[in-house]
Amino acid sequence: MKDKEKLIRYFEASGSGEEARRMLDLAEQVVAGKPYRVTEFMSPAGLVIADAIKANLPQLKVEFGGGYEGAERIRVAFVEADFQGNVDLGIKALKVSWDPRFRLLTHRDVLGSLMGLGIERTNFGDIIMQTGGAQLIVDAAMADYVKQNFTKIAMVSVSVEDMDISEIQPKEEKIKEIRTTVASLRLDAVASSGFSVSRTKVVSSINAGLVQVNWQPAKGPAQEVKEGDIISLRGRGRMKIEEITGTSRKGRIGVYLKRFM
Repeated sequence: MKDKEKLIRYFEASGSGEEARRMLDLAEQVVAGKPYRVTEFMSPAGLVIADAIKANLPQLKVEFGGGYEGAERIRVAFVEADFQGNVDLGIKALKVSWDPRFRLLTHRDVLGSLMGLGIERTNFGDIIMQTGGAQLIVDAAMADYVKQNFTKIAMVSVSVEDMDISEIQPKEEKIKEIRTTVASLRLDAVASSGFSVSRTKVVSSINAGLVQVNWQPAKGPAQEVKEGDIISLRGRGRMKIEEITGTSRKGRIGVYLKRFM
């Protein structure tokens, strides 16, 4: 691949160099004759890398999925363009149950207990919390290990069983619609309005690495954002710039934001 090192350097600048290297290796295996190769679970930022690779290797197709529509963690497949078979992303769903009286168990508790078993974060996808349980999306190769060894969260006993992927119930997200105006489309200005925090605090959060744009670390407070961008602030959730609605007579820019609570 002619521009391989250039591509890696580009993604190294945003902190995704190693991920780009691994994905390039998989793509090159397909070019060398494999029908397809699948990545580990990753954030949707992986699609940005995949699209850049595909642009340089047009003989490939890209497929992706996380077990259900709207999944936040996905697996990406590089597929030989003429391959007519089914692409197995290697995803399974598991249902975890516990006594509903322990309703204070959180996503963080489940995640911590799974990783306490020595399972890398890249081996499982979304954790969808429910009353008295959770739904796990996992690497199919790890499913039996999880069923046999995931028996407690903190001191709470849990049971794990298979469930059909089609039965996954996506988490219900509360959406707050925000229509406002900003002086510019700088990241700090838009994030301040969308997350209802001071611009000073947003700048501090950006500088501390707590803000992402399209699942990539923010480049800085002055980074310009656009329609369709996803902005995440740790501890505050994420929002989407749904629409740029125009410019007022005073030069302020109208934005329509959707904040996921």
